[in-house]
Amino acid sequence: MSAPPHPESPEPGAPSPRVLAGLAHEVDVLLRRVDGLDPLTGRVDRLEEMAVRMADTVKSLVGRKQKLPAPSWLLAPTEPADVAGLLDELTVWLGAVFLRYPDGASVLPECWLWHPDVVEELLWLAHAWLAAYQGPDASVSVAGDWHDRQRPGVVARVRKSAGSCSIERHQTRPGWSAPAGAPVPVPGLEHAAAIAEWWARSREQSPPEPAPAAAGPIGGALR
Repeated sequence: MSAPPHPESPEPGAPSPRVLAGLAHEVDVLLRRVDGLDPLTGRVDRLEEMAVRMADTVKSLVGRKQKLPAPSWLLAPTEPADVAGLLDELTVWLGAVFLRYPDGASVLPECWLWHPDVVEELLWLAHAWLAAYQGPDASVSVAGDWHDRQRPGVVARVRKSAGSCSIERHQTRPGWSAPAGAPVPVPGLEHAAAIAEWWARSREQSPPEPAPAAAGPIGGALR
């Protein structure tokens, strides 16, 4: 009859106490290393949260305006202050961007405010520029499309629609003659308030006549 196994003797096929002790030591070392990573893991999590919040903030700030459709001059509101705001933003952009291009400066007549289709073209072109350079989807390719296709297309249509027009063609007052003087950087800007009032309140009626004192000698005016 065989003797019972010694209590300290390992079961057949089981690891020896020395192996178990080695494994326990390795596990302890690994646990200590993982515990040491906790502060770093926390910092990474906080950075990720900050990045998400910053991205959401930037997107909301930029997209608050740029995600909206381009305003329409042809369907502009009837409140004079709103219409004046559209013209104010547009004229600022014209002076800062559009008129920097020689073909843009040469094609825009002083009477452009009397041409609703021209104002409509310039409004959407301005917002296309904003989307290409400052919007949430701004990119080199979108900016390239603005330069290669959108801006030249608007210039060509403005030239065809009003490129040969002049302020005196909208003037019907007898005896009118235009005073001499250099044109303003944005042509016809002095008429913006009158045009805004007309377009807001009575765009279905004839536009107001340009005041003689505000008109310039551009386009073959009488001297």
